[in-house]
Amino acid sequence: MERARTNQDLKPAKEAGLWESIKETVKVGLQALLIALVVRTLLFQPFNIPSGSLVPTLLIGDYLFVSKYSYGYSKYSLPLSEYLPFEAKGRIWSAEPKRGDIAVFKLPKDNATDYIKRVIGLPGDRIQMINGTLTINGKAVKREQIADYATTDAFGQPIQVPQYVETLPGGVSHRIIERDGDRGMWDNTQVYTVPPNHFFMMGDNRDNSTDSRDLGSVGYVPFDNFVGRAEVIFFSIDEGASAWQIWNWPWTVRWNRLFNPIH
Repeated sequence: MERARTNQDLKPAKEAGLWESIKETVKVGLQALLIALVVRTLLFQPFNIPSGSLVPTLLIGDYLFVSKYSYGYSKYSLPLSEYLPFEAKGRIWSAEPKRGDIAVFKLPKDNATDYIKRVIGLPGDRIQMINGTLTINGKAVKREQIADYATTDAFGQPIQVPQYVETLPGGVSHRIIERDGDRGMWDNTQVYTVPPNHFFMMGDNRDNSTDSRDLGSVGYVPFDNFVGRAEVIFFSIDEGASAWQIWNWPWTVRWNRLFNPIH
């Protein structure tokens, strides 16, 4: 006659079932981590905007995805690249940035700090600012003034500043602002000749952007230093608000900016 199963008989079975559940959870977690690592390393990387150098296109508090595959891969496309123990040069599956792209790159000065600017000059181009107007290879770039833009001055006070639609050679149109009018520090410059395999990067907030016009701080950006192209805003929150305070989201999230493509 079969005897009844006791609690002592059931205990090993329960422990075995619990152990299998833990192993399955760990397995799923590791698979998810591996997928996330592959996606971040090879496909898309999230970035947030900490400064106003690309206003009005990108605002402080925007969170965006950058496509790693757009320009191919270099040492600087890898996470924590500044800590890698080797000095790799060149790119694989490379495709050069196009004029007008907004791109993330490693600052040439330290090869570690992430910067984001717009591609203005290609290898061999001659770039100059003359009274606030961008010139490329001796020709003034078309800009059309539109309604003033509401922003803040150097002291944080609200002001209205001139805003333009600038159309680059090749047809990319984007908005720029001139916080100091056409008399800013970088509104009249020397002629910059972009070296081979380098690019000239500028912010859309022309009087509040440290970019390639400042050769001592940024200068010409080597192709190897490019991380990827900005593609889409996936989250945006008011400047000064905390993203982790989800109870404030109904009032602090810029809902109209979510999932906007970046041009």
